[in-house]
Amino acid sequence: MNEGEFTSCPGPYNRPMPPAQAAESPAATAETGRGARMLPFIVGCALFMQMLDSTVVATALPAMAQALGTTPVRLNVAITAYLLSVAVFVPVSGWAADRFGARRVFLAAIVLFTLSSVACAGAQDVPQLVLARIVQGLAGAMMVPVGRIILLRTVPKQDLLRAMSFLSIPALLGPVIGPPLGGFLVTYASWHWIFLINVPIGALGIALVRRHVQEYRDADAPSLDWPGFLLSSGCLAALVFSFDAIGHAALPAPVLAGLVLFGVACGLLYLRHARRAAHPIIDLSLMRVPTFAISVLGGNLCRFTVGATPFLLAMMLQVGFGLTPFAAGMITFASAAGALLMKFVATPIVRRFGFRRVLTVNAVLTGAFVATCAAFTPATPGWAMIAVLLAGGFFRSLQFTAVNTLTYADIAAGQMSRASSFAAMAQQLGISLGVAVAAVTLNVSMQLRGGQSLAVGDVIAGFLVIGALCASATLSFRKLSPLAGDQLNRRTPAP
Repeated sequence: MNEGEFTSCPGPYNRPMPPAQAAESPAATAETGRGARMLPFIVGCALFMQMLDSTVVATALPAMAQALGTTPVRLNVAITAYLLSVAVFVPVSGWAADRFGARRVFLAAIVLFTLSSVACAGAQDVPQLVLARIVQGLAGAMMVPVGRIILLRTVPKQDLLRAMSFLSIPALLGPVIGPPLGGFLVTYASWHWIFLINVPIGALGIALVRRHVQEYRDADAPSLDWPGFLLSSGCLAALVFSFDAIGHAALPAPVLAGLVLFGVACGLLYLRHARRAAHPIIDLSLMRVPTFAISVLGGNLCRFTVGATPFLLAMMLQVGFGLTPFAAGMITFASAAGALLMKFVATPIVRRFGFRRVLTVNAVLTGAFVATCAAFTPATPGWAMIAVLLAGGFFRSLQFTAVNTLTYADIAAGQMSRASSFAAMAQQLGISLGVAVAAVTLNVSMQLRGGQSLAVGDVIAGFLVIGALCASATLSFRKLSPLAGDQLNRRTPAP
């Protein structure tokens, strides 16, 4: 694949400008510049919409179940259907962007996500809701990875750190804002609004994409790797579903073990297939790029905190301390405030100390603040909990800004679609596995003490385990070269 195969304006990697582009008017050049500056906000809107939707539903399940004439346990299938749909279609997102055009797929995904949100709100029974959630998951699987592809191909590498510092905020805000927002809407409005809030966000995203995003398409995109798609989707869907089932204790142990084995078997078969396929849907050769491999592996250990921390905080504050969901949500919102503060200092911090030093030191700090939550008691002042969560949110957001940027530091322009699909798949597994590890820790702690119900001590064990796993990522980041990502810290493009 050569660089001239992308139909686009001048890209971030100093691609030669075709004659028609060289003759662009100053007004057109200014419009292109504005579009590049708007991209982090546009992709951030899509990411926030997806992350919010994936967490807000859990809070509203009891009210939704009552309205639809079922039980919250049975209605949990609405959450599972969404997760499985995302897992199945994430691997195909990069291929779809290359084959049909990244702008076209991104715009269609936002439209589909918005319409399926309206369908969820209008569902009259459980089958209708599940069907709408499956379509919503398909749209979400395309929306965020393809949006990231557009950003990576448009934003110059020396500006990528700043763009990623903005983009990491929605990923952290969604899981934190979702539960209290869901509780508020269900309490003071109706459950339908947890889906309808996507409509104005989606409408804004559609308008911004139409105005500011240009088309990127691979003129020689290969046909879809169907065997690879089926194997990778089967692996991802089985593992994500089994991790989710662990978190909810929803399946008998033999069924759960069989599901995990099926997922692992599909993964092993895919590894064999990928070595022989000319154009595998998930390009494992990307793992030969040191910065990409270390960022994916080490970053996923840190990403355990994204799924596990809100889950553990809800268990501690609501079950352990007896707070209402809304009161607990107002405390946990402090971590979102920390993420917002990070936006203003992440870029200078990474440019001052470099990716290797920031990631190795900050992994320990992030894990330490997660573990510090284990010290909370019912007598802990609210301001103290908020202070810990504020600082923890700051360091966690700094970690994801750095690791998400470094992931693509040494990826060539022609590999961006495959890299984005690969990273999205790994992130999906990392977040799901974080919740599963936390849930397993709670169950093991309960069994060891012979308890039948959750106690604060069980949650303490969960915080300590997740904190330790996050801190252990420093061992991976230590393998980075001291100059890793150095070209991203320059104000001029790397040669």
